[in-house]
Amino acid sequence: MTTTAEPHAVRVETKSTQPLPRTVDIDRRPAFDFAKRIIDVIGCLIALVLLSPVLLIAAILVALSSSGPIFFRQRRVGAGGVEFTCLKFRTMVCDAEDLKNDLAKQSHHNDPRTFKMKRDPRITKFGYWLRRSSADELPQLFNVLLGDMSLVGPRPPVPTEVALYTDRDMQRLSVKPGLTCIWQVSGRADIPFDQQVAMDINYVEQRSFWLDLKLVALTLPALLTGKGAY
Repeated sequence: MTTTAEPHAVRVETKSTQPLPRTVDIDRRPAFDFAKRIIDVIGCLIALVLLSPVLLIAAILVALSSSGPIFFRQRRVGAGGVEFTCLKFRTMVCDAEDLKNDLAKQSHHNDPRTFKMKRDPRITKFGYWLRRSSADELPQLFNVLLGDMSLVGPRPPVPTEVALYTDRDMQRLSVKPGLTCIWQVSGRADIPFDQQVAMDINYVEQRSFWLDLKLVALTLPALLTGKGAY
């Protein structure tokens, strides 16, 4: 991982019951990060205008299809290990988090550092289609506007998963998380966790405007096929 002469170590902040005592070095590239932030804001504003009908229709259908809030708010771990509230359209029943432990052994990855399950019984009927198209992630455009996320970057994990990370896994947290990245356009949840980490680390080391543009361009075909979406 490329670092500056004086890396900025940030103490991991978490409210989870499993504290994260390690630090994460943020891989800072000031000029690139500044330009990337401008592109994120402009790109988000354009996307929100173009996708506003989709956001409105999705919100209405979530409200009509099952009881509970329209949005699902979850603590995720971002750059430097700092937590933030991540937004999604709710695709599961309201007590989904409470039921997760009972389903842990059925995880598709069979890896405690991540949880992905085919035919998850907690998912609502409309939630299935939202997940299939990844439209449930669209509210995260507001996370990008707030500066917690970027359009392109490793997906943000939950604190309980990060508590089980190895030092190598923690490298995913050295840049802002994103809406899409390499493994999202390469098979999504079908890819084993260790390969996801390797792809994320590759992005951290090789990131550039050209790579970001390429990944954004590859995201639409990946969404249309729905491959690896659970």
